[in-house]
Amino acid sequence: MALGKNYEGQNCSLARALELVGERWTLLIVRDAFYGVRRYGDFLAHLDIPRAVLADRLATLVEANVLQRHRYQDSPPRDEYLLTDRGVELWSVIYPLWSWSERHFGEEEPLRTFRHAACGTQLDPAGRCPACGGEVSPGDIEAHSGPRLPAQPRRDPVSVALRQRPHRLLQPLF
Repeated sequence: MALGKNYEGQNCSLARALELVGERWTLLIVRDAFYGVRRYGDFLAHLDIPRAVLADRLATLVEANVLQRHRYQDSPPRDEYLLTDRGVELWSVIYPLWSWSERHFGEEEPLRTFRHAACGTQLDPAGRCPACGGEVSPGDIEAHSGPRLPAQPRRDPVSVALRQRPHRLLQPLF
């Protein structure tokens, strides 16, 4: 029996969410938007995603009000993609999934750490600050290079920028 392409007939909130974020590239695009990637070419270079797939995923995320398209240049027309409030809510899904993967599939040392910008404390697996005792909103989180570097680090502008210095989430990377 062939695997279906969607969740038709599933009257389930999780199935509805998976229709949007369950596609292979979608959460990686959203993750990059949290890192401050905003422009099509930067998503393309960092993700090594086919152009047609990226264009389709961006359009789907805009239609679902996860990203909003913002014109930053008129001639030639150029757009950037910003997380909406609905998109920012996905941090509560992305960060615990990232933490889970680091615990179960990661090496001894992480490639990236996330810290509360106000106090510099690394977040716990649930996204809380152990020092301050509460949840930390994405805009108050800094991404830091972790102690482990890949054997052959990527050289695209996004990867280089993320390795060079801590970066506050949701702020433009460039």
